[in-house]
Amino acid sequence: MLVNEFLEQSAKRFPGKVALIHENERLTYSELDRLSGNLAAKLLENRLKKGDRVAILLENSAEYIISFFAILKAAGVAVPLNTQLVSRELSYFLKDSASKFIITTARYQPSLSGLIEPGAILLFDKLNLRAGSALATCDLLPEAEQGNDPAMIIYTSGTTGKSKGVMLSHANLCANANSIIRYLKLKPSDRMIVILPFYYSYGTSLLTTHVRVGATLVIDNRFLYPNVVLDTIEKEGVTGLAGVPSNFTILLRKSALRKYKLTKLRYVTQAGGALAPDMVKEFIAIFPKIKFYVMYGQTEATARLTYLDPKFLNKKIGSIGKAIPGVKIDILGEGGKKVGVGQTGEIVARGPNVMLGYWDSPEETKAVLREDGLHTGDLARLDDDGFIYFVSRKKEMIKSGAHRISPLEIEEVACQMPGVLECAAVGVKDEILGEAIKLCVVKNGVDFTETDLLRFCKQNLAAYKVPRLIEFISSLPRTSTGKIKRQQLAGVC
Repeated sequence: MLVNEFLEQSAKRFPGKVALIHENERLTYSELDRLSGNLAAKLLENRLKKGDRVAILLENSAEYIISFFAILKAAGVAVPLNTQLVSRELSYFLKDSASKFIITTARYQPSLSGLIEPGAILLFDKLNLRAGSALATCDLLPEAEQGNDPAMIIYTSGTTGKSKGVMLSHANLCANANSIIRYLKLKPSDRMIVILPFYYSYGTSLLTTHVRVGATLVIDNRFLYPNVVLDTIEKEGVTGLAGVPSNFTILLRKSALRKYKLTKLRYVTQAGGALAPDMVKEFIAIFPKIKFYVMYGQTEATARLTYLDPKFLNKKIGSIGKAIPGVKIDILGEGGKKVGVGQTGEIVARGPNVMLGYWDSPEETKAVLREDGLHTGDLARLDDDGFIYFVSRKKEMIKSGAHRISPLEIEEVACQMPGVLECAAVGVKDEILGEAIKLCVVKNGVDFTETDLLRFCKQNLAAYKVPRLIEFISSLPRTSTGKIKRQQLAGVC
C-alpha cells in the first residue's frame, strides 16, 4: 500500500467528513483528496519525475497536508523542512536533498532568495487548485510505484552532530502507522489536536495515522499560549493530545490546566525524550480517566519503537514499555550479546518501520544498519518482566573518572526539588575526572540557592553523581522539536 492511498481511501469511505480543522477553516476528506490531486497534476505538468525530491516549507496547515499527499501522488519524495531555518540552513538542506521544487508561501520566500532557481519555488498561495477535478494515483503515474520506494526524507535535528536525511519508504510509513493505530486503538471518531510540527517525525505520524483511519486533525499552532490550545481542545471535542516533554512541562507549570475538565480527551501520548516520572504522575493525578501513553522512538524507525501500556503506568513508572506491534527490540552489550536483567546495553531494533538508510550517506548508513538491526545509539536496561528503561544517549553519557553516568537520573532527582522547573545535566572538561557534572537549572518562581540544590542532590544521589557545578539559566536551549541542545549547554550555560 502507498501512503497517498490513506487519503484516497478515507475520501471514498468518508467523503463529507471533516478531515481538518484549523481555526475557522474546515476541509472534508473529499476536498483534501481533490486539492492534493490537482496539485499533483501541476507538479507533473512541471516535469516532476518519479523519485524527484520536493521540499515543503510550510507551517502546519491545510496547505501542508495538501502538499504532502500531492507529492506522493505524483511519485515524488517529500522533504519537509523546519520553518524556523535561516537561509544558511535552508541552503544546506536544499542542496543536500537536491530538491527539484520547494512548495512554500510568500512569507518564507525572502529566505529562499538565491538558494534555488526562481522557477523551482512554488508559492502555494499563488496556485489555483480549486479548478479541475481530483486525479487519483492511477491517473497520475506513468508507472506503478512500489511500497519500498522512498516517500520522504526527514532530516534529523542534529543534536549530536550534522543533520542527516533519513529515507523513509511507503512501506516504512505504512507499517509504523498501522502499528500505532493498533495499540492506540484509533477510530474514525477520534480528533487529534496537532501542536507538533508535521516536519518532525512525531508530527508526521500524527498525520499518517489519523488520515489512515479517517479521523479528524485539529491544528493549533499557538502553543506559546497554552490556554488557547486548551480552549481549542474543549471547543472541538478533542480526543487525543500528543506532546514532547516540554509541552507537558508547560501545561503543568505555565497554564491553567487544572481549571479545565477536558471531558472528551481519551488519551495522551508523550515521546521525543524522557519526561520526569513525577510529571507523569502529576498529570494522571489531575486526569485519572485519561490514558497516558509513554513512548520511545527515532526518526530512523519512522517515529516509533516502544510504548508503555497505560495499565502498567503506575507499576512501571519510568519505563518506555515494550516493542510496538511488528517490531523486535534487543538490548545488546559489547560484542553484540544480549545483556542480562538490570544491565545496560544499546537498543537495537528490527522491523518493517526501520529506514531505508541515510540519504547519500552509505558509510553512515552502514554504521547503524547492521545485520542484527538498527543500532539506535541509545542505552537502556531491562527489568525482570521485560520492560525497557531508557538510560541515555551513548553520546550524552557523562564519563567522570571511572564512572559512566546517565544525565537522566540526575535530572529526575533534581526536578523533584520544589522550585525546579526543568534542568539538564551535562559533562564539562575536568583535568582530573575527564568530565565533571554540570547542572543547568531553570527555576519556577521559588527562590533557592545553589547550596540548597546541592544539599538536596547529596541526599538523593550517590556522591559521584552529585553535580560539581550548578548554574541557573532562564531557559534550556532546544531544537524546534523540543530536544535539549546538550552540546550547546556544555559550553554556554
